[in-house]
Amino acid sequence: MNPALVAATAVICLAAPALAQTANQGRTALPAPPAGQALAQAGLVDAAGQTIGTAAFIQTPSGVLIQLRLDKIPPGVHGLHIHENARCQPPDFQSAGGHFNPGGRSHGLLDQGGPHAGDLPNVAASQNGQVWADILTDRVTLGTGTDSLFGGNGTALVLHATPDDYRTDPAGAAGGRVACGPIMRMTQPR
Repeated sequence: MNPALVAATAVICLAAPALAQTANQGRTALPAPPAGQALAQAGLVDAAGQTIGTAAFIQTPSGVLIQLRLDKIPPGVHGLHIHENARCQPPDFQSAGGHFNPGGRSHGLLDQGGPHAGDLPNVAASQNGQVWADILTDRVTLGTGTDSLFGGNGTALVLHATPDDYRTDPAGAAGGRVACGPIMRMTQPR
């Protein structure tokens, strides 16, 4: 396997069976973060405007930890990206704009000119339509500066219909946008 692909996907941890059992019972609560950390949250909706889950964003010394908990997702692998506008108007979510890319880079974790700051690893939905993933990215911040998720028009987390190929500009051939959630600040950075 390509070492870059391994590095690109190593940050995803699918939930243990016990967590999947909890999700099956309709509980999608995220663990409580340490006190005093910068936090953000996105409530994701599908094309019908129905809430399908949440993503918590926690600033850590190594980057931003994204804890994703979704339900009612088509089984299989899906592209996941941070987009440049904090607007999620169903059914197509085009209001979220393109990928968050303050550095003006090419798309793709496997592209020499990439990645966009908003490029994230693919996530897998189980046969019962659940996604439980923890993703760490050092390309964005909940603080200030050009890589902040709260500058300009804000940002949104978008789930795509098919996997990101990690190469093709502008969006990795990841298909339509099936879910979206504006990323909203919960606490101020220290």
